Amino acid sequence: MEARGFREQINYFQELGVTVLGISFDSVEENAAFSKKYQLAFPLLCDIDRSVGMSYQACDEPKARYARRISYLIDEHGRIERAYAQVDPRDHPARVLAELIGEKA
Repeated sequence: MEARGFREQINYFQELGVTVLGISFDSVEENAAFSKKYQLAFPLLCDIDRSVGMSYQACDEPKARYARRISYLIDEHGRIERAYAQVDPRDHPARVLAELIGEKA
């Protein structure tokens, strides 16, 4: 649901200069199949060893089965500008986009 929301809004994010990336604990093959199935126009990164998930607090231990549903807005210098610890997949992409558009106005 969340990935489809970003897919549907991707042109607006790109117009704002925002690069969308997804990341999961799934394998390259699983992510490729997911991306194809949902026709995603942004990269899905694989974190099979959970090192990124541990660094970004998406999981508490390297054997975690699932990542927490969180996201980050990272600036052009690689610094976390905003963290979204409570993500509702139904409206998160639209909320982030609305915030970004509001800041540009």
